[in-house]
Amino acid sequence: MAAEHMHAHMQEARIVVASNRGPVSYKLTDDGRLTAGRGGGGLVSGLSAVGQDESAVWVCAALGDGDREAVRRAGRRLDTGDTGGHRVRMLDIDPDTFAAAYNGIANSVLWFVHHLLYETPLAPVFDAEFRRQWAAYETYNAAFADAIAEEAAQGAAVLVQDYHLALVPGLLRKSRPDLRVGHFQHTPWAPPDYYRLLPDDVAEQVLRGMLGGDRAAFLTERWADAFADCCERVLGAEVVRGGTGGTAVLFEGRSVRLGVHGLGADAEFLRERAHRPDVAERMAALREQLGPDRRTIVRVDRTELSKNIVRGLHAYRRLLEEHPEWRGKVVHVAFAYPSRQDLRVYRDYTAEVARVAQDINATFGTADWEPVALHVKDDFARSLAAYRLADVALVNPIRDGMNLVAKEVPVVSDHGCVLVLSREAGAVAELGSDALVVNPYDVEATADALHAALLMSPEERATRTTRLAAAATALPPERWFLAQLEAL
Repeated sequence: MAAEHMHAHMQEARIVVASNRGPVSYKLTDDGRLTAGRGGGGLVSGLSAVGQDESAVWVCAALGDGDREAVRRAGRRLDTGDTGGHRVRMLDIDPDTFAAAYNGIANSVLWFVHHLLYETPLAPVFDAEFRRQWAAYETYNAAFADAIAEEAAQGAAVLVQDYHLALVPGLLRKSRPDLRVGHFQHTPWAPPDYYRLLPDDVAEQVLRGMLGGDRAAFLTERWADAFADCCERVLGAEVVRGGTGGTAVLFEGRSVRLGVHGLGADAEFLRERAHRPDVAERMAALREQLGPDRRTIVRVDRTELSKNIVRGLHAYRRLLEEHPEWRGKVVHVAFAYPSRQDLRVYRDYTAEVARVAQDINATFGTADWEPVALHVKDDFARSLAAYRLADVALVNPIRDGMNLVAKEVPVVSDHGCVLVLSREAGAVAELGSDALVVNPYDVEATADALHAALLMSPEERATRTTRLAAAATALPPERWFLAQLEAL
């Protein structure tokens, strides 16, 4: 009877969300107490739609010592008092296994493939160490699949998030074929020729994993089409495009629907948050740093290789060289928040961002004008202050699944802002008609776009910003999440 009761307790979730990062993170204080904070990322906002749903469980990984200690103390489930009302199952995966899966495969292989980041004369090298890490990625995915299988009620809806968990739908197909499983990819998807840099068996395994679900969804049509192309070329699957049900991949007797959900900005939250006192303080400090009557070109990014910060700085340098009339009259406000600093290539990139910014300041700066205002300490209130002050927003990624900064700036801009946007950002599908669209590799063309943006009339700038803000908020996080759930 006890076993039956336990089984009933375990099989109760009608909705299961699975992601690497969860809605809560814990820190261990010196005196042994645990303090809880809200998990980062746009996903947490979106999935708050099911936060108070008693039949929903969020499965995530313990990301540090504080999380692991919370799991040890709480046992199976974390206290919802800490988790914003979410019922959370946090997995204490062996730290070495987690590091190999997360840093070794997810962030150093799958991320690099989908963002086209490899310098191919030297990388990738798929050797014995890669195989060790790939085995860890399989173990990590299996831990998630096992936990979901335990938590999910009969016929439950399971929403698996992102490239960290590409194998989970296929594993669930074997262990729990009763579940309705969707996978959502938050990154771009590589075109077939680039995707096939992966070892053949791994390239197949990732696609088969995602096709184990009932649905695979993406941020834009472009990424969904690239996935379908890979399924055709790598697996020999049949793709049925268009029609009333949209695109479907037919493989091994099953039909897997492909969906598109363009994650938007949360206008209500952003506008309220951007007018709190701490943001007003940061605006005053930024205005003082900039000096009177100066125009601003703003960027807010993590020092992620795909964000293309260095070429953005080179484009700003070209603007100052080609158009000396802007010297002393414009400041490039560059917020470059360090990312993934446990990987050497990211530490080197962060250092290069600082070096180029310092070089521009040394070359062009005067006693009362610093051309680049570089900030490297993450500060959300200061980012919002910069959004409100921006005359021009520079968003020029090499490749980006969506890019929410491009959507957030127009929403909170005080007086209208020109968006200079890379054609390789997913956001261009919705925002391209009212942005100045650039090739992210073309420094000269980006400099020209910055010049055109600075010259744009206030009236046109305001009109474009209004349209950008409307497009940017078409599918806010809560509706984005519920759309995926309804589609299942």
